[in-house]
Amino acid sequence: MATDAGRDTGADGAADAESPLIGAVRAGDTTAVRRILVEHRGPYVDDAAFCLAVRTHSGAIAQLLLQYGADPRTGAPGSLLPLREAVDSGSPALVHALLDDRILGRYAESELLDARDLARDWCETGVEAGLRRRTGSEDVVTRTRVQDDEYNSVDECTLDGMTVRDGHGAVLTRLEELLGARTPFEELMARATVHADQDHASWAAATMLLAHRRDRATWTAAAALRTHTEPLHRLFGAEVLRLTHLFDGSDEDAFAGPALDTFTGWSAEETDPAVLAEVLVALGEHSGPRAEAALLPHAGHHETRVRRAVARGLGAWPSPPAFSGAVRTALRELMRDPEAGVRQDACLTFADGKDHDPVLIDAMAALMDDDDRHVRVIAVYGLARHDDGRCVEGALRLGPPQPAHPDEEHYLGAAWGYERERAGR
Repeated sequence: MATDAGRDTGADGAADAESPLIGAVRAGDTTAVRRILVEHRGPYVDDAAFCLAVRTHSGAIAQLLLQYGADPRTGAPGSLLPLREAVDSGSPALVHALLDDRILGRYAESELLDARDLARDWCETGVEAGLRRRTGSEDVVTRTRVQDDEYNSVDECTLDGMTVRDGHGAVLTRLEELLGARTPFEELMARATVHADQDHASWAAATMLLAHRRDRATWTAAAALRTHTEPLHRLFGAEVLRLTHLFDGSDEDAFAGPALDTFTGWSAEETDPAVLAEVLVALGEHSGPRAEAALLPHAGHHETRVRRAVARGLGAWPSPPAFSGAVRTALRELMRDPEAGVRQDACLTFADGKDHDPVLIDAMAALMDDDDRHVRVIAVYGLARHDDGRCVEGALRLGPPQPAHPDEEHYLGAAWGYERERAGR
């Protein structure tokens, strides 16, 4: 059995060694925590582990434990750190774990308002100035980029033994939303663009919130950024527009037409590679000849990220029964690209498509000798999807899935599934 302290106990009730999950949480080993959760979820241990993750400021692990069923309500009084301390840490993942719907009701409005004001103070002061104010030190602040949750990163800043993450913008955005405030578009954009990084948690919080508004005022404000002189602002506008359409699950799909019109024209005039890649990703979320015609001219672009956007975008859902001749030619060339990521994306686009062009199947088979393992994995997956027996040999050469790449189990599993089906025929 297991106790809520996360230690296994024997028949005599004596505590044995600390459970593997608790040990992994205490070590801050996200990969080990994920592996243990996938393999086994024991009673009570997830909940004790969640409390430990929060107390040790391991926001990413706390979020992971919530995904796998940890119940934050089971923690004893005082087992979770105060919300104010979590806000001070600057970790959006940690704050979001404490604001989980199941325990949100424990906070009085005054406590949420106090947390909001603290987050705003950090935003207005800046992390480096805030650290100097707290420590009184004038030494150099060290910055390290760290993963804050499964999708987003932040900078971890340290001065004179004090460490704070710079995700207060994302924390403030979340608290304002909970308190029912409608933060102006310009203010959210300022919080995002101060970081100049789409992967930063504060950028993601701003674009996601604006996209979920799905109203005409937000769309107009984002679309107006298309002509902004600063690429970073154009990038922000493009992402808000793309996500607005992506998240529109209504039957009307009111933003589909405006999005296609906007991004088709934008793709022909954008000069910044980062913005162009975002625009092409948006076009790839539309099927049909207009989106295809706008994507194809950029298949030979000098920037890898642009070519990757084309390679992914040519596989728009729903996939056509057969690709056009121009798309087949582009995919064949992209499978030979000097960059592994482009080859991988082009291969995956054809693998998941319904087109069974034999020339492209052979091009995919040639990738089983690629220098990059993940490209070889995708090639094996694609051959299995296209009912080509060469996938079995490729899977055997690759060996078992690598634990560091969980998706390999899915991709290589397609080859073993093909072999089982062939044996049963």
